[in-house]
Amino acid sequence: MIVPALSVVAALALTGCDPDQVSSGGGGASASANGGGRSLTGFGASPLDNPDGTKPGLAPLTSDADRAAARKVIAKVATKGRGPKTGYERDKFGSAWKDSVDGVPLSRNGCDTRNDLLSRDGQKVRFRDGSDCVVVAMTLKDPYTGSAIEWRKQQAAKVQIDHVMPLSYDWQMGAAHWNEAKRQQIANDPLNLLPVDGPANNAKRDSGPASWLPPYKPVRCSYALRFAQVSLKYALPATDADKKVMLELCGG
Repeated sequence: MIVPALSVVAALALTGCDPDQVSSGGGGASASANGGGRSLTGFGASPLDNPDGTKPGLAPLTSDADRAAARKVIAKVATKGRGPKTGYERDKFGSAWKDSVDGVPLSRNGCDTRNDLLSRDGQKVRFRDGSDCVVVAMTLKDPYTGSAIEWRKQQAAKVQIDHVMPLSYDWQMGAAHWNEAKRQQIANDPLNLLPVDGPANNAKRDSGPASWLPPYKPVRCSYALRFAQVSLKYALPATDADKKVMLELCGG
């Protein structure tokens, strides 16, 4: 997750002309990567069916079978206590929303990470006139609050990009010892990124699941699974308290 002092700055980094000067419809690689699944009433893909984060959204897990499958993934997460936050700075993970990060999906497609994600998860997406990248308007079915957000460029901070496993949490759990290239990967990996309600994102700060959960309860197991998926991909442990809560959220 973005450090709060920089959240609004990063959110306002989206550039482009006014929504009145836009074209509607699908775009380039970032739009086509979602594989469909956009629905005004749906939250997107199940995390069980979206291991690389390229499909849109974060759908609730409602069946006993899916929740059991989620617990099996979460059970694999290693645990340890949080290390010191000493030395952490957002720029240790690279400048925000770079398109030039190797080793993650959607990289080097001509569209920055933020716009890739808005296009991936947004519904009724509208692009800047002449662009198939810069999103200037959309509807977001927000997994954190369960609400539909009508977003426009003029209110950029209304939707922010959350790092599911926050960057400062990553730092304390081992990323402080990584090289910059690997830190840039986790900061721009779509598996670790969700466009969400801005105030909810600000409330989360750098919390793990034991300290903060999405207000929308039906998505909490999916959120725990996504946190675990990031943890396992990057071999970053979670705290004992966080893992316990994650398992409980999925019925464990």
